[in-house]
Amino acid sequence: QVHLVESGGGLVQAGGSLRLSCAASGPPSSMYAMGWFRQAPGKEREFVAAMRWSGSSTHYADSVKGRFFISRDNAKNTVFLQMNSLKAEDTAVYYCAATPSIWYNPSHQFTRLSDYTNWGQGTQVTVSS
Repeated sequence: QVHLVESGGGLVQAGGSLRLSCAASGPPSSMYAMGWFRQAPGKEREFVAAMRWSGSSTHYADSVKGRFFISRDNAKNTVFLQMNSLKAEDTAVYYCAATPSIWYNPSHQFTRLSDYTNWGQGTQVTVSS
């Protein structure tokens, strides 16, 4: 099983930027799809962004399109979430997730919580207005 550790959260003013990192260890990362989700207080965990480790296609929630960007560093086995133009409503605990992508057809977008088998511990992002 893949083990995930997030980092990079913190307190930032509205309009600012943060970059979250998710370090993966375990089976070859090329076998996985990776996702970012977030959970605000009193709300359900929601999809933010996703990508196949071995592909180039990315998927985003409408609320973050054009502001957030998911990417990877193959050499470091790390996935990133670059968050720009942050808003108060982006405040949440952000979770990294992984799932074996070979279980799914090539068009699957990995936007559902149930798609994922492995989760990180989460990192807090607080945006002050």
